[in-house]
Amino acid sequence: MLIRDETAGDIPAIGRLVTEALRMLPQSTGTEAGIVEKLRADGALALSLVAEDEGEDEGEVIGYLAASAARIGTQDGWGLIGPLVVLPARHRQGIGTALMAEALRRLRATSRGAALVGDPAYYGRFGFRAFPGLGVAGCPPEVVQALPFDGTEPRGELIHHPAFGLAQPE
Repeated sequence: MLIRDETAGDIPAIGRLVTEALRMLPQSTGTEAGIVEKLRADGALALSLVAEDEGEDEGEVIGYLAASAARIGTQDGWGLIGPLVVLPARHRQGIGTALMAEALRRLRATSRGAALVGDPAYYGRFGFRAFPGLGVAGCPPEVVQALPFDGTEPRGELIHHPAFGLAQPE
């Protein structure tokens, strides 16, 4: 498996993968690929990583991770991870872990921390956790998580790019 930056040729495969992988989740709206497209169109993708198969399906995009700039309260400089998706037939093969490890390595060089909205049981293994006072309107507090790189406890609302379609302060 190769983890690399997306290329223009990957864009259709990324859209299909995001839609297929997230369709399995009860909270899926079917619009997640559109979020990635809007982030890309606005130049807001801080990271757009693909996992490429180097085995019998060499060149196939089997995983994807996006990261965009975010703010927590008044603190700029956070990297928001999402979506992170893996081809359903390739779950439990370390693809998501490899994408996350590369994203965190890169974000450590440019960001004060990483944040996301997701399953605590999955993201906890990377050091993400909920913090008192960290939240996103309408989301259960336990799924709003952060991994501060400098030890600073994040407090306030996690402010996403408008592509995510959430009503939140500017």
